[in-house]
Amino acid sequence: MKRKLLVIGSLIGIFIIFVLVRFFVFDSPNESGRIKILSSPTAGVFIDNEPLGKTPFETRIAPGEHSIKLIPEGEGTQTVSWEGKVQVYEHTLTFISRELGTSELTSAGEVLTVIGMKEKSKGSVGSVSIVTEPAGAIIFLDNDEKGIAPLELRDVPAGTHELAVYLPGFFRRSQKIQVASGYTVQALFKLGLDKTHKTLEDELTARAEEASAEAALTGTPTPEPSTTSSKSTLTIKETGEGYLNVRDEPSRSGTQIDQVLPGEKYSYSDEKNGWYKITLKDKSEGWVSGSYVQKNE
Repeated sequence: MKRKLLVIGSLIGIFIIFVLVRFFVFDSPNESGRIKILSSPTAGVFIDNEPLGKTPFETRIAPGEHSIKLIPEGEGTQTVSWEGKVQVYEHTLTFISRELGTSELTSAGEVLTVIGMKEKSKGSVGSVSIVTEPAGAIIFLDNDEKGIAPLELRDVPAGTHELAVYLPGFFRRSQKIQVASGYTVQALFKLGLDKTHKTLEDELTARAEEASAEAALTGTPTPEPSTTSSKSTLTIKETGEGYLNVRDEPSRSGTQIDQVLPGEKYSYSDEKNGWYKITLKDKSEGWVSGSYVQKNE
């Protein structure tokens, strides 16, 4: 009887040791990070060339660089796959979200990685580092315009924030982020091309073609565009910031589409509510505040 009890006790001891080794050595959460992947449409998930499931997907993974591949499910799908490398750190989350389009140009998404700050933060603050593809997108944090990517935002209060990016000709992207004290959220945004976007030049060309077609039907001559306003020029004055924002509407609430520098001269075609519509170097147009311009005689 004692021998049977001894054998049973030994088996239980071995099982307990196995569980402890399995948890603390092989699956120790103290030596791993987390990775979470979302996609639209649903896609198969491959990590380091191993099929591990489908989106939505979440798991613990060893720290380091990993290769991620998402392959859309379903036969005959017209959406493209996505593949990239991400960095995973101990105790933190790496988040991947992808919208798989019909081509790389129309695909979009973001990769968010959390990493400890190199310098100790003062107070309950963290930081956010933003990179966009393509570069030059306008960055918004909690609907407040912060600047142009690539950009690093320091002393961001710990807590939940809304991070958004916008670039004319591309769809706007936004994502909720959690900023922790002493940590940096590294955000990489890939913007998808908006095929419906029309530039001002496209619109003017279309209007001219419509006017020509109407004139041909009615037999009336096509009116020549006025060149009087295009001859009017102005010079950008000092702003104290080193640049002046160009917006899509004659108001501070308008979206920033470009920046111009003090001393530069531009032709303008309209004036409204103390704002001037100028023609930029790429032939597009935007509005600048009249407080920081000087009209040329």
